[in-house]
Amino acid sequence: MGLDVTVSPTEFSTLLSKFYDQQDFAVTISGWSGRVDRLDPQFYLGTLSSDNAVMGANNPGGYSNPEYDKLFEAQSREFDQTKRQEMVHKLQEIAAPDAPLAILFHRDEVVAYNKNNFENMKAMAGEALYSEWVPMEAKPLTERKTLRYGGPQSPDNINPMLANTVWAWKWMRLYYDRLVRLTPDVEVKNWMAESVTAIDEQTIEVKLREGLTFHDGMPVTSADVKFSYDYLVNSDYGYFNSYLTALDNVEILDDLTVRFNLNAPSAPFGSITLSQISILPKHIWEKIENPMELAPGDIPTVGSGPFKFSQYTLGEFMKLDKFEDHFHADEIAIDSVEFQIFADSEGVFTAIQTGQIDVTAWRMEAGQIPLAEQNENLEVVSVPDFGYYHLTYNLRKPHFEDVAFRRALTKAIDRERIVNVLLDGRGEPGSSVIAPVNAFWHNAFTERLDYDMEAAKTELEEAGYSWSSDGKLQK
Repeated sequence: MGLDVTVSPTEFSTLLSKFYDQQDFAVTISGWSGRVDRLDPQFYLGTLSSDNAVMGANNPGGYSNPEYDKLFEAQSREFDQTKRQEMVHKLQEIAAPDAPLAILFHRDEVVAYNKNNFENMKAMAGEALYSEWVPMEAKPLTERKTLRYGGPQSPDNINPMLANTVWAWKWMRLYYDRLVRLTPDVEVKNWMAESVTAIDEQTIEVKLREGLTFHDGMPVTSADVKFSYDYLVNSDYGYFNSYLTALDNVEILDDLTVRFNLNAPSAPFGSITLSQISILPKHIWEKIENPMELAPGDIPTVGSGPFKFSQYTLGEFMKLDKFEDHFHADEIAIDSVEFQIFADSEGVFTAIQTGQIDVTAWRMEAGQIPLAEQNENLEVVSVPDFGYYHLTYNLRKPHFEDVAFRRALTKAIDRERIVNVLLDGRGEPGSSVIAPVNAFWHNAFTERLDYDMEAAKTELEEAGYSWSSDGKLQK
């Protein structure tokens, strides 16, 4: 296409900082994982909302389309699923021609576990075996009751006011609890909440279970719930912005009851928002004036979840122990969860083959899968992913604000080849932020901008671009 391209492989946490916190990039290749809460379209659609274009939030590319923003807010207030589906489909139609990013592919989640050590290992779509439920449901087959995961990444942060990745939140959601949890079948299960009652479309009351305690022995009350939501709303932490925009205020009715007052009806609030916001201990966090500036050693790790924080060595090892005073403790058969961190996926694969770990926390590489299938100690599990890898353009940078330029770049990406060669066919070329496997919400009829170099060049020519005598793109 006549462009000089510099590709800079970047350490994961550094890349995230440049992408989210600094927005210092022209193009970034990264990915969104398909956590169970993201089967609802709110999160992925929110990555294209201009409200999330601020520093640290989930639209680092800076895409802004008033028509999109207006409809995005409207769909979140629509409780009629058929009407909401129409809006969600329309949102995908609006964004596709603008090419704010290229959805590269949706990659199958293929993982392995040692079937001689544990059973009842139930995989979830998008999360495979590294879900919040596997540690709570796994049954040991030997005397060892420690479930050992292995993965190639540390959490980007264990500060719940800074974390931006699945590697952080999959770990923290084991020791921080939420009011409700989503089951492997994506059903809402009351968790800390004894009851969740919709008084009307803009008022939700939550009554807590009696006897809830934090890991330091202090009781969990409605004051902690109000504090946790208020703390997020009043902070500069943007990760949960799309979940919290509908929240007006939180009222304390008594020691165990809170009322969420919304500024507009919100279809995903009762299921998604309540299942994603961790309840922090007010008595600890209210003393912290600048939570986003905490040194690593000063980050509180006291939650009220089914496991409690035990050990963390950056880049090497993490460990949680079962919290015996948790209301669900009697249903948990293991004593602890460990996470061993390796330099790359090859290290993880060697560890699962040699028995150093019990579960691969992340998908195996295409060449490793047949080897795992030949290992008689391993069970290979494959689930579809509704997350996606993306190539995001920074629309604030010169040239990238030009939709024709972005469309041409997108048409120059051979996504079929990526899937067939790099992934050995274990995935699907991308087209929308809502994956095809999420069939109810996915719009299969949006403009696809498939690989076509001649069409890419025509797009540029029609927008006033040309090529110099030595083949360089110019305008």
